[in-house]
Amino acid sequence: MSTSAAVVVYGATGHTGRFIVAELRRRGFAVVISGRDAAQLEALAAEWGDVVVRPATVDDADSLDRALAGAAAVINCAGPFAVTGGPVVEAALRAAIPYVDVAAEIEANVSTFADHAEAAREAGTPVVPAMAFYGGLGDLLVTAAMGEWTAADEVHVAYGLSSWHPTAGTRAAGQVSQERRGGRRLRFADGALQYHDDKAARQEWLFPEPLGRRTVFAEFTMADVVTVPSHLAVPAVTTYMTVEAAGDLAGADTPAPEPVDALGRSDQTFVVDVLVRAGGVERRATARGQDIYAVTAPLAVEAVQRILAGHTRTTGGVASAGAMFEAADFLRALAPHVSVELPH
Repeated sequence: MSTSAAVVVYGATGHTGRFIVAELRRRGFAVVISGRDAAQLEALAAEWGDVVVRPATVDDADSLDRALAGAAAVINCAGPFAVTGGPVVEAALRAAIPYVDVAAEIEANVSTFADHAEAAREAGTPVVPAMAFYGGLGDLLVTAAMGEWTAADEVHVAYGLSSWHPTAGTRAAGQVSQERRGGRRLRFADGALQYHDDKAARQEWLFPEPLGRRTVFAEFTMADVVTVPSHLAVPAVTTYMTVEAAGDLAGADTPAPEPVDALGRSDQTFVVDVLVRAGGVERRATARGQDIYAVTAPLAVEAVQRILAGHTRTTGGVASAGAMFEAADFLRALAPHVSVELPH
């Protein structure tokens, strides 16, 4: 199989990586699967039949260069991104191909913007971190809700998850983040990320029907606090999580997601409800769908497809989803995976 114009999926053997490979194949892309476990890669290649295997490890730059050679783009699905993000971005810049990742780790996303913006801009290479359910979807919804506004007084992103059965990758990434923070929590307020020791407060959030009023943890801080302020003038971004889902995530015995349909999705459903305020005016945008891991695949693959087609708002540098793409159009293109309600 030719790898001309192929997309490399690094971390293809993981839970989210498999969804992304399936979405790329569904859209007709040639796919190179990569990662550190050659045996698992070969087993998946035997199952899929039409992918190329190129093992690589992040501590071996030459192996990453071989994995990306001749490719059109790379999607990094391998967490913890605190470990994989930098090396795979650097390999993408050496190969002069777009880089997209699905990192939900706040510190890893901060590092991508801080460490690679200048090199990516000089190379004219697009780098889009957090192109996933957390970080990317919220950023697109906020950007679409703001419309012509370039600034807002407040941004609120509420996650209404029916459950949250974390993957092994989610647990590993969360542990890395906790260690980097020394157990502290994060908020984005007064225009900056702030570490603090306050306990998570509970409050009520009125989600659109049929979810309705639910108890949420306020300042359950997700990657939106990095992506949204990266391109919008907002002094405060607050994210919320339904207490049931937060409890699932915290539970040591919560099982990994189980497939319930032919697409491999779990029965989890979600509503992401965004509220922005500026000068006393409120605007709202909402997204609904099934399985937060599965929905990351159309988000990441749509991003790559648009970048390769030149349908972007910027041509190079590190940019979040809302900065790189026309947000409302991108969100509508996610159907039928995601249904959206946007301001008129």
